[in-house]
Amino acid sequence: MSMKNLLLELFVEELPPKALNKLGEAFSSVLFETLKSQGLVVENSVVTAYASPRRLAVHATNILAIAPNKTSTQKLMPVSVGLDASGNATPALIKRLQGMGLDETSVPKLTKQMDGKNEALFLDVMQKGVALKDGLQTALNEAIAKLPIPKVMTYQLADGWSSVNFVRPAHGLVAMHGADVVPITALGLASGNATQGHRFEAAVSPVMLKNADTYAEQLKTEGAVIASFAERRAEIVRQLNAAAAKQNLKPIEDEALLDEVTALVERPNVLLGQFEEIYLQVPQECLILTMKANQKYFPLLDASGKLTNKFLIVSNISPADPSAVIQGNERVVRPRLADAKFFFDQDRKKTLESRIEGLSKVVYHNKLGSQGERNFRVTNISVLVANMIGGEALWKKAELAAKLSKTDLVTDMVGEFPELQGIMGRYYAQHEGLDDDVAYAIEDHYKPRFSGDELPRNNVGISIALGDKLETLVGLFGIGEKPTGDKDPFALRRHALGIIRLLMENDLKIQFNYLIETAFLNVWFTKLNTDVRDEIIANLNLFIVERLSNYLKDKDFAGLNVDAVLALNPQNLYEIPKYLNAVEVFSGLPEAPALAAANKRVGNILKKVEGEVKAEVNTNLLQEPAEIALNAALSQVKPEADKLFESGDYTASLKSLAALKAPVDAFFDNVMVNAENADLKANRLGLLATLHQAMNRVADLSKLAS
Repeated sequence: MSMKNLLLELFVEELPPKALNKLGEAFSSVLFETLKSQGLVVENSVVTAYASPRRLAVHATNILAIAPNKTSTQKLMPVSVGLDASGNATPALIKRLQGMGLDETSVPKLTKQMDGKNEALFLDVMQKGVALKDGLQTALNEAIAKLPIPKVMTYQLADGWSSVNFVRPAHGLVAMHGADVVPITALGLASGNATQGHRFEAAVSPVMLKNADTYAEQLKTEGAVIASFAERRAEIVRQLNAAAAKQNLKPIEDEALLDEVTALVERPNVLLGQFEEIYLQVPQECLILTMKANQKYFPLLDASGKLTNKFLIVSNISPADPSAVIQGNERVVRPRLADAKFFFDQDRKKTLESRIEGLSKVVYHNKLGSQGERNFRVTNISVLVANMIGGEALWKKAELAAKLSKTDLVTDMVGEFPELQGIMGRYYAQHEGLDDDVAYAIEDHYKPRFSGDELPRNNVGISIALGDKLETLVGLFGIGEKPTGDKDPFALRRHALGIIRLLMENDLKIQFNYLIETAFLNVWFTKLNTDVRDEIIANLNLFIVERLSNYLKDKDFAGLNVDAVLALNPQNLYEIPKYLNAVEVFSGLPEAPALAAANKRVGNILKKVEGEVKAEVNTNLLQEPAEIALNAALSQVKPEADKLFESGDYTASLKSLAALKAPVDAFFDNVMVNAENADLKANRLGLLATLHQAMNRVADLSKLAS
């Protein structure tokens, strides 16, 4: 059985850099899995993906030239249809076998097997193993079809008539099994063993590959290309760190930029550039952004994290004298830095307060008005939140910060670099001499902007961050723009998670439902009728609770415990971790399973009762020893459990319930709740309601029942 290593490469024009790594991994995995499904891959085969700006390639070890034959069992038809009373083949069976190219006289023995309730005829069919050229053709077609292409191009082939669709025009196809070319086609190309190296620095052109295993080495030595994305990325990191160390500086860390630059060069060469120090007067965030986003440079920072006037260029060429390359890059970046300085200087000529009026000319949403109207709503909500958190002193600062929080949206700098919204507002506020609490709140009110992001650094920022996110959620839910499936164009899930983190991680003692109601009172559509408003509030509450559940489970709290705690709809979110810790301790008690099961039983009994059951017990109506004992136990345990709960010792409160196990078990073993006497029945239901009330202050313990 012939088994060799396989190489396949598509040589194309420059691929989209932000998608290159994903394209390479997808191309490799789909091709390999399709080969595997056809039986051409052995157990110890290893696949390696290659992706450079102009190629997608796959190397796989131990690929078979022909897949082994395999036998499969195929269902033909029910026995009653395929065989007559004498056990001979019916015309239906004969026709089916002939359709498969078989003759009933030469067919291996048919087997009878049960298929559901009926017996059916089955046939063992030998399937001939697929040849590599056919299997690879299928795998390549599949890999091309399933590429996660950001945008497809349509281009003409060399004949001038045919056209194909692909991410970029393809110019070469390599397919080698060992040293042999596998004859396949794709995108109008026939396979061979020739590829191209670096556009300018290849030692030979084309690079004639000796065999599948020399691909990466020949490209490196003859083609001046590092084919592996991971290897090229590691080389860039090595050169960046080495070049920065020579200046006693460090390059900025940015994984996305590193991936993008890796996808732009075939053989990286890191060079040092610099710009005039006068530009350092501009906030470093502006300079860093323009160097990274526009030029793909790596700014250099000093030991304290302050930006210097030096930066690193990742070049795709390695001339003997790099001065022309360096000077060219310095010349290109200078006008961009000059623009940033101009915007910064011009913006500071106007105060933030003078820009408030300009927000009325910026559309926020056609159903929710302008940014000016939105800013008014955010300010009102923020003031109310600040008053809950810190009283008059805090809400006055929050009012000023909230009014100014969106004004940098109409500055030249943010108009050019939207990513700097909030950051520039903070700089301009500090330039005007405003309180640092106000200035930092303007920057921080967008936080947390993503999973794991830091929270606002002061209570003013926390107040406005809550106001901003609440206004967004309430407003967009109110006009029916809630997320559906995986679509969330307004990032409402992120806003909901932000509210959860702000409340929980800052231990804010604010009732959650009151917060939502406060937001509704300050949004324009509060004039809607009560039924609609109640429905919107209910949907929004459910949406946020779902995010809360996921957040808690991501924090490694047990799913059952989370469900038990959230079932009671707790309003003080900062208390929830304490509830969960208490439930975890309770779950470990030997009495917990029985009490959880009893609690579930009690809940089911009470649900079936029409009308409200009051948690009241008339001791004069207690007759059975078991119900007397349960009432006595409750009279001792419930006050103690309630006292511990009110003091915040939720763990001890739940643990105290363990004493109820024996009397609860005895009650259900010996007492008939649905007594014929209406007064007895009502009293026993009141006793169960008291028990239910005592057990479900921290969590709905019935959720813990198996």
